[in-house]
Amino acid sequence: MTKKNNRLTRRNFLRSAVAGTAALAIPVGTSDASVWEAFFQKHFKEMNEDDKARVIERLEKDYKKKYNKDVKVKTTDALPGVKFGYGLDLSRCIGCRRCVYACVRENNQSRDPQIHWISVLKFKQGEKFVSDLEEADKYYSPEKVPEDGYFYMPVQCQQCENPPCVKVCPTKATWKEPDGIVVVDYNWCIGCRFCMAACPYGARHFNWGKPRIRDEEVNPNTHYLGNRPRYKGVVEKCTFCIQRTREGKYPACVEICPVGARKFGNLLDPESEIRYCIENKRVFRLKEELNTSPKFYYFFAT
Repeated sequence: MTKKNNRLTRRNFLRSAVAGTAALAIPVGTSDASVWEAFFQKHFKEMNEDDKARVIERLEKDYKKKYNKDVKVKTTDALPGVKFGYGLDLSRCIGCRRCVYACVRENNQSRDPQIHWISVLKFKQGEKFVSDLEEADKYYSPEKVPEDGYFYMPVQCQQCENPPCVKVCPTKATWKEPDGIVVVDYNWCIGCRFCMAACPYGARHFNWGKPRIRDEEVNPNTHYLGNRPRYKGVVEKCTFCIQRTREGKYPACVEICPVGARKFGNLLDPESEIRYCIENKRVFRLKEELNTSPKFYYFFAT
C-alpha cells in the first residue's frame, strides 16, 4: 500500500467513525429529517449554491420555530480587493464597555451562560502590560470610568494573518477567508477546544451550556459564518461583524464607541482610515514575537 493510499484509508476510517458517533448522538426515535440533515450536512466550503439554499432554508425554519421570529441567514461572500484591519487608540478608550454589550446584542451571544467576545482589560499607567494580559483586571467595577491612573485595553479576536487556531482544528471547522476574517462553521465544530488552546489571545469561547437569548433580543440579521445562533458544545469568536462589514458597514463595536477610539477599514486601500493609522501612528500588535501577524493594531495617539 502506498503512503497516499494509506492516508486516504485513515481519512475514510476517521470520517466513518465521526459519522457513527454522530448517529449515536441523535436521540433514539428521532425521525425529524432536519435533525439528520444537520448532523450530516457538508462543510460550508464544500457546498454549492443549491446546498447552501437548502441548509439556509432549514436553519431559518428552525430559528423561526425556536425564537418566534423571522431570522435571515446570509452567506455573503468576501468583497474583492478587501482585507479588513482594525485599529484601537488606547489613549482614548475610557473602559466603558459599551463595545462589549453592543457586540453581545449584534452577534447573538448567550446571556445565560454569559459569553463576551470582547474583554476590556484595566492596567495601571506605566506598568508592563503587553506580555501580561492574563494578569490584567477584566472584572473592574468602579462607580465611574475612566479611573485616574489607569488605562484600558479591549481585546478580541486579532484576525491573525497566520492564525494558529486554524492549524490545529482537526475538522477544518475554522479557516481564514479572503478578506482576512477567521470564521467558524458551527455545524462542523466538534468542541475539542484545540483552537482555544492554540489562541494566544484568549479570544475564543466555548459554549458549555445551551446558549440562551430571549426571543425579543435575537438579532434576525445574521450570517452563516458569523452571528447566527450557536449550539451547545461549539466554539465561537469575533468575526469583525461579518454580517455588517461585508455590506459596507462598520462593526457594531466601532459604531457604539462614544470616544471614537476604534478604527476599521480596508488594509488594501491606501486612503482608508486604518492605513492612515498604521502609517502615521506608533502602532503595535499583541505578541508579535509569535509570528501570528494580527490585523488588529493598537496605538497611543497622545
